[in-house]
Amino acid sequence: MNFNLDELKKDHRTSYLAGMLEQLGRKEAEVREMLAPPGEAGRAGDETLRHLVEAELKEIQEQKEELEKQIQDILGKPARNASHSDAGGDKEAIILEVRAGAGGDEASLFAWELAHMYEKFAEHESWQWKTNYEQKSDLNGYKEASFEIKGKDVYKIMRYETGVHRVQRIPATEKNGRVHTSTASVAVLPIKRKVNFEINPTEIEMEYSRSGGKGGQNVNKVETAVRLIHKPTGTDVRSSNQRSQLANREKAMIILTAKLAALKEEEEAKKYAGVRKDQIGTGDRSEKIRTYNFPQDRVTDHRIKKSWHNLPKIMDGGMDDIIADIQSGAMGDEDE
Repeated sequence: MNFNLDELKKDHRTSYLAGMLEQLGRKEAEVREMLAPPGEAGRAGDETLRHLVEAELKEIQEQKEELEKQIQDILGKPARNASHSDAGGDKEAIILEVRAGAGGDEASLFAWELAHMYEKFAEHESWQWKTNYEQKSDLNGYKEASFEIKGKDVYKIMRYETGVHRVQRIPATEKNGRVHTSTASVAVLPIKRKVNFEINPTEIEMEYSRSGGKGGQNVNKVETAVRLIHKPTGTDVRSSNQRSQLANREKAMIILTAKLAALKEEEEAKKYAGVRKDQIGTGDRSEKIRTYNFPQDRVTDHRIKKSWHNLPKIMDGGMDDIIADIQSGAMGDEDE
């Protein structure tokens, strides 16, 4: 197969595989030099060496064919899916991450409740919701989890959820009736069709492991879960809920690209933080944005200094008023 490596590097789905293919091409050229006629290189008279070189070339060719098949499979997906649900639509996609903060088990339970709230809201909006990765606590809360959401205007509507969410309530295990404060962080990362930078494959470390979760021989025997680490920034992502190692690797690469793009944009935003005019904040996940006070049945957003009541409804996805008020409070902050 003849691929344009420069074009493949620009596509976040294939950039890593293209880099590996390029490295194999260089290695193949180096090995082929050892097969030059004796008069030219003087090294090929040894038949043992020739057999070793030919065996290595065969292995390289097999690796190249496997990479090319993976790239072909990835490139073929948009064409196969074009006539389905995304056809003719204006859908976007985001990665939504939740992570337990201060508060131990109570924080992990709150992180799970936030994820449930967003999932129910996505259901109300007729968005597609898919789990990428989840790490649960002993009480079945979320230590951390990652989801992909697809739908019309999903980033425009969800972008201001990034930040630290705080909960104040009496935990079920609290014997003295004291109110505890716990936190969970949320990150909303847009998946962009075009990415303005390339990721060097040599800067990525890849790990495989067995997927966690219930049931299935595949879960127990095959290392399908993927973890990618971007060594220069220390950014790591995981994907374990796809059906194959290839699918998890592809999904992890999409998430990593989104994270690195967001990191770059956050660094740029900090340079101009002093001249920002919107009231919603920097979008930094370390910024405390909202408090969920259960004893007082109240949610308060600290950026627009406004509160709403009926927490049970809100935690079941009834976020419409909150979203609308925050969008209004954004003071016309335009989409990028």
